[in-house]
Amino acid sequence: MLPNWTMHIAPARHHRPPQDTKPFTVRQAKLLKILTKSFWLIILCVSASTLLCINPASGDTHITALSPSKGQPRIVKLLNYFVQRHHYRKVKLNDDLSAHIFERYLESLDPNRSFLYATDVQKFSHLRSRLDDELRRARLTAIFSLFNVYRSRVENRVEHALRLLDSPFNFDIDERYQFDRRDAPWTTSMTAMNDLWRQRVKNDYLSLKISGKTPDEITKTLGDRYRQIQRRVHQLTNQDVLTIFANAYLSSVDPHSRYLSPRARENFQIRMSLSLEGIGAVLRSDNDYTRVLRVVPGGAADIAGALKAGDRIIGVGQAEDEPIVDIIGWRLDDVVALIRGPKDTLVRLELIPTGKGPDANSKIIRITRDKIKLEEQAAKTSIIDIKRLERSVRIGVIQIPTFYIDFEGRSRGDNDYRSTTRDTLKLIDELKSSNVDGLVIDLRGNGGGALTEAISLSGLFISSGPIIQIRDDRGRIRPRNDPDKSIAYNGPLAVLVDRASASASEIFAGAIQDYRRGLIIGEPTFGKGTVQNLIDLDRYSEDDSPVGQLKITTAQFFRIDGNSTQHRGIVPDIVLPTTVDSETQGERGLDHALPWAKIAAAQFQHFPDASVVNELLPAQTEHEARLAIHPSLLFLRRNAALDRRIGQQKSVSLLELTRRNEKQRRDAERQSLLSDLYKTDPANEQDTDASSLEISNRIHTIILNETARILADALSGIKTANPMTDIVSDGTRSTGNTQIPVTQ
Repeated sequence: MLPNWTMHIAPARHHRPPQDTKPFTVRQAKLLKILTKSFWLIILCVSASTLLCINPASGDTHITALSPSKGQPRIVKLLNYFVQRHHYRKVKLNDDLSAHIFERYLESLDPNRSFLYATDVQKFSHLRSRLDDELRRARLTAIFSLFNVYRSRVENRVEHALRLLDSPFNFDIDERYQFDRRDAPWTTSMTAMNDLWRQRVKNDYLSLKISGKTPDEITKTLGDRYRQIQRRVHQLTNQDVLTIFANAYLSSVDPHSRYLSPRARENFQIRMSLSLEGIGAVLRSDNDYTRVLRVVPGGAADIAGALKAGDRIIGVGQAEDEPIVDIIGWRLDDVVALIRGPKDTLVRLELIPTGKGPDANSKIIRITRDKIKLEEQAAKTSIIDIKRLERSVRIGVIQIPTFYIDFEGRSRGDNDYRSTTRDTLKLIDELKSSNVDGLVIDLRGNGGGALTEAISLSGLFISSGPIIQIRDDRGRIRPRNDPDKSIAYNGPLAVLVDRASASASEIFAGAIQDYRRGLIIGEPTFGKGTVQNLIDLDRYSEDDSPVGQLKITTAQFFRIDGNSTQHRGIVPDIVLPTTVDSETQGERGLDHALPWAKIAAAQFQHFPDASVVNELLPAQTEHEARLAIHPSLLFLRRNAALDRRIGQQKSVSLLELTRRNEKQRRDAERQSLLSDLYKTDPANEQDTDASSLEISNRIHTIILNETARILADALSGIKTANPMTDIVSDGTRSTGNTQIPVTQ
């Protein structure tokens, strides 16, 4: 039986792994989690075998084909073995599942149906009922054949798009471009495909033209954009094809099981531990170059002082005596893997300094690698001061972007290993020393993480008792209790959530709500109520080569009141305005998600001091009064309505006059919202021509400030002041950790 906690590497020692000869009953299973629209972001490096010659509807294309490696059938057998034996949902590998896998694989390759033809899909339609057999036999040839056809179509379409840039467009023709083609039929002819891409390129051109770009700038921008699509597809490897297919299989069973390639596993471990060993620089792809986006303050590159933002890295060498490897044209993750390395080792970078042309002389710099802390996802604090008639109220805020823990550091017995609970405990002590009157735990955008951290974090706010109930794949139900009877903070508490708050976030918010420990404020949460285990597939490698990990759904968790968070999520005590469509966003919008369920409630007692929850009605009344008059909240509601209206569009006009008028109307409406907001809120006065990022940041602050007001309203004995001028300092003033995003 696999242990029932998220992000744990399960040993499964008592199971014999499948053999290559004729093993177990059902052998394979697992395939993808839609790399969909951001599918290109997989970025990679070429390795291939035979030459594929295809005669597509749009012309002959010659491209080097990919084929399965010798060890990949073994991986498929392992995936199928563990899915059939340990997945929470007992599924049969049959023709029905085969059809779902086939559709998911197509969706993963071509989510917007812009490359493959209907004839391509028809050619491989026999796989709809045969993928289950292919999986049992670990045969990948047909899967790779379909991928190679797809890749040739991308090659052909990009070449066509580049040719279209050589001819002028007529923007006086009244036609519409359907940019959302997820539900559109597959294109049936070369003529129809060419017209689709004519509209796509025309739309891209018109968007840049309306934004003020010159014809030369537009042609260069779009040429670079389309060639980047081509370049990334060229860089895909057979490992990437396996990953796409494996996750198509897995996501056809449930949306949260996933195969992690060796490199994806490494990145996952970095995210969980918030640390890595490297130079401390954020990199990005820039055509064929790797460009430095920024240097992390205090990191190895910053201390060395030789690497600057904007520098282009063209070569990497190890130690003093290893040759410099030319990396021009490499995919980003390969470059990152080359630059990363153990602490105290030397890496040499050949670079073209920022501001220099491609023919400029390069230089070589030396950096000694060090341990880099990834503080962007660490818990951090701020304080919001709110005026009341008698005095100001201080509300502390702890923002928790993810539930992280350094598993390896804990296993080694490190005294200072990082975890959400450990970091939050320190921040609580800081805020208590600042004499805060209440505390907001901000879980917006927190998609979860380590189950053990959700349990231990909940324990900081209650004395003892169950936090969650877990039902495993055998139907056994076990409560998971607070491991520590001490309470780190027993004062007024609120938890801020949104639609992206999921999994471990919902465990924490649900426990706080069930114990009547604090108020839950914000949007209904995501609705992910399942537990995943990590299985180290390297343990079953036959030649010690890295295989990766399987993240597999093995259990479902339930609140201590017996309700599942699956599908329904956590419903806040006070719901704030939202732009999110609750019917399509979150778990309920995912294919193959488990249904909602209910079990018996666990035995627990409410928190002794429920004064904040008891003041819910007065706090709700004050909040509703502000919704009707406060400029920030009026802006929030009107902006949400505008975003919903725009988000429902699936096509755009290609008539320039119409597009300009539509843009002017949207801009005028948005600027009117901002103007009204800043006119009545002088402290925030600024140019109404705000970027979408500035608007997003402002909305983020408005919601946080209103949450602080609600908690202040729930504090007994403190009378409300003027809500228009009650925020003295808001959640943008940090008292805790500095955010430092890091790529490598």
